[in-house]
Amino acid sequence: MSTNENSGELKRGLKARHLNMIAMGGAIGTGIFLAMGDTIHQAGPGGAMVAYAVIGVMVYFLMTSLGEMATYMPISGSFGAYATKFVDPALGFALGWNYWYNWAITIAAEMVAGSIIMGHWFPNVKPVYFSILFLVIIVGLNLLSAKAYGESEYWFAGIKIFTVIVFLVIGVATILGIMGGEAIGLKNFTSNGGPFIGGFKSIFAIFLIAGFSFQGTELVGIAAGESENPEKNIPKAINTIFWRIIIFYLGTIFVIGAVLPFSEAGVSQSAFTMIFEKAGIATAASIMNGVILTSVLSAGNSGMYASSRMLYAMAKDGMAPKIFAKVNKKGVPVNSLILTTIVASACFLTGIFAQDTVYVWLVAASGLAGFIAWVGIAICHYRFRRAYKAQGHHLNNLVYKARLFPIGPIIALLLCIVVILGQGFAYINNGQVDWNGLTAAYIGLPIFFIPWVSYKVRHKTKLIPLMEVDLTTGQSALNNKEDKVG
Repeated sequence: MSTNENSGELKRGLKARHLNMIAMGGAIGTGIFLAMGDTIHQAGPGGAMVAYAVIGVMVYFLMTSLGEMATYMPISGSFGAYATKFVDPALGFALGWNYWYNWAITIAAEMVAGSIIMGHWFPNVKPVYFSILFLVIIVGLNLLSAKAYGESEYWFAGIKIFTVIVFLVIGVATILGIMGGEAIGLKNFTSNGGPFIGGFKSIFAIFLIAGFSFQGTELVGIAAGESENPEKNIPKAINTIFWRIIIFYLGTIFVIGAVLPFSEAGVSQSAFTMIFEKAGIATAASIMNGVILTSVLSAGNSGMYASSRMLYAMAKDGMAPKIFAKVNKKGVPVNSLILTTIVASACFLTGIFAQDTVYVWLVAASGLAGFIAWVGIAICHYRFRRAYKAQGHHLNNLVYKARLFPIGPIIALLLCIVVILGQGFAYINNGQVDWNGLTAAYIGLPIFFIPWVSYKVRHKTKLIPLMEVDLTTGQSALNNKEDKVG
């Protein structure tokens, strides 16, 4: 692939190990290190396991759907570009901008979180200085090359995965009495009302939190456009991510639920810190602060990469100004990176000057945008597969096939819609409505639908007939070769 300023093409610098860690790192973040204890506190270990298992299955179907499309057509912009090609350009326009601002806001949120964490070690330094430092580091890594992003994410994700593995080993040792005193066994699972607390309502609330925890797994699709040998490496990353995530998340819930009574889990501090301290690790709080800081930098790093690539892809498709399609000699879309940095900085300022109003809405809109992107993935895959068959192609010629089609994407689509509609569930209690909370919960919907409708009306777009769906532009060479044989 050409990579000079005039061609405006990205470089394929991401190796298989980068893709594996990008996929894993996207799913393992502050949700597991900070929020997990609170989820067990709300619904009990059994309720948390049910919620995370269901969301895990949904994410698996979404990732296999994305994997099939990204292996067949490994282009930057991923599902935004797929929506334009397979469904309706208006949907592609709305999904693209939706995903771009989602990650731009996430960068700001992570910068705020990073500065708070640094306050643990440097309480006398103004937090804003650390936020600026982290933003400079993230922009610098993304300016170097896609390979620099992949390499940094490889190590960021590696630290997170290593921490979870050590936690699981120490947790099991604590349960068996090898560390931290006498054997605990599983008595905490059955005490104080058993493994399920709060009934269906609590499980549904955790269902929403679990969805947020898994956001970022779709990054492997965004990275497909800069992956070496995507036909081989993307299926590898997709096939391993589900089982690793399920083991890590359900294993973590099991350990926390067994070691800590649900009434104590995650109330005063991270459940990870509490269990490390119980096992006799004196510096547990500092260790976990360091790991959580790694998670924050990882999320910000991935956010900068994903948003700049989505903006680049939209500019290539004429849905954003062409200036954002330019790349430097290293294949980095610098202008897209600059605009994303400016918007992220502006969002960060709202976190300082309007934390209780604008910032709350921004973060809420960002969270909902992730689920909207997942809905887009399910719809795109359903349309891709139908167009592929309608145009006379043989399914056996696909390098990677998603399992259980069409049941898989339909289940994922329905579960995503349930999560989106259920956002405001917590703000309605006994007939009383918290209108501010309810508005914040659904603010992301008009932000998505307004661009969709306005683009559709302005350009008079329609659902693309199956026989007119573009299955060739951007198609991988291996799929093209196989298809000709078929």
